[in-house]
Amino acid sequence: MTQPPRKIRPKIDDVAAEAGVSRGTVSRVLNGGHWVSPASLAAVNAAIKKTGYRVNPHARSLATNKAHSVAFLLTESHDRLFEDPNFEVLMRGAADALAIHDIPLILLLAGTPGEQRRAADFLTAGHVDGVLLVSSHQSRKGIIADIISAGLPAIACGVPLGFEKKMGYVAADDYEGALDVLRHLEDGGRRRIATIAGPQDTSGGIRRLKAFKDHHGGSPDESLIAYGDYSRESGAAAMRELLGRVPDLDAVAAGNDLMALGAIDVLTEAGLRTPQDVAVAGFDDIGISATASPSLTTVRQPFGRISEEMVRLLLDVIDGKQPAAITVPTELIIRQSA
Repeated sequence: MTQPPRKIRPKIDDVAAEAGVSRGTVSRVLNGGHWVSPASLAAVNAAIKKTGYRVNPHARSLATNKAHSVAFLLTESHDRLFEDPNFEVLMRGAADALAIHDIPLILLLAGTPGEQRRAADFLTAGHVDGVLLVSSHQSRKGIIADIISAGLPAIACGVPLGFEKKMGYVAADDYEGALDVLRHLEDGGRRRIATIAGPQDTSGGIRRLKAFKDHHGGSPDESLIAYGDYSRESGAAAMRELLGRVPDLDAVAAGNDLMALGAIDVLTEAGLRTPQDVAVAGFDDIGISATASPSLTTVRQPFGRISEEMVRLLLDVIDGKQPAAITVPTELIIRQSA
């Protein structure tokens, strides 16, 4: 049986001939379009589409000494990736922003010391051109130090504690967002306001708790503070702790939506109504917050913009620019729970 002729893969010379430009012009377009006229850029892109030309990633890496990929480094356990929808939103936003530049995104999970060691080895071996660092815990600073020591471009989501001057970042305004919640609760007549704070080795957990303490004159009643790890289960445990210590509390400001939902679960079990008996507010505005019963008052973090800005800053650093830091505003979303 005669085999059909093998289709010849288009080459850069084929693109140049189709576009009516030099091989060098096509090469410049493929490497960012610098020093190429708009007319030539349009002609080359049209020729690429017509010929079906695709960049050989191996040859390109050898020629440019770049991997042409970016890592999404999540320093959390595997179950948190699926439990907390914020990570999926950030990852999708980053992938979409990178797709415009034809750069793939590689997910790396590094929640355990072993995973962090393997991730550091992978990252510093030249497999990626940069890192989007998500959920950076101060207690897991070793991998951040490795990234910085290797000179690998990186941008963090949230302030990378201890490395603020060495790594760029994009952060929501945690402090003002938390204050907005507390003011709203007080405006609603709440006077015994407790908080379920997030992990104190993260910038968000620290800043949101600082807002609570500052709002209470810098030295609040410590019995009004319980701690969680951003999971729904930890919010429930913290709410039981608060009810045991402060049975007359009338509001709770939780460090994120999952902990707020866990708190509402416990209040319901205890026969307390939300918001009639105890108002509850969260932070993040995850999808389930709008459909929960009652729907959750919360602070919206603009995760779409955060991921876009992270990619923009990272590509700037990869291109040789100095790392920058951006703080984006939050928005109070008032619903049924408070």
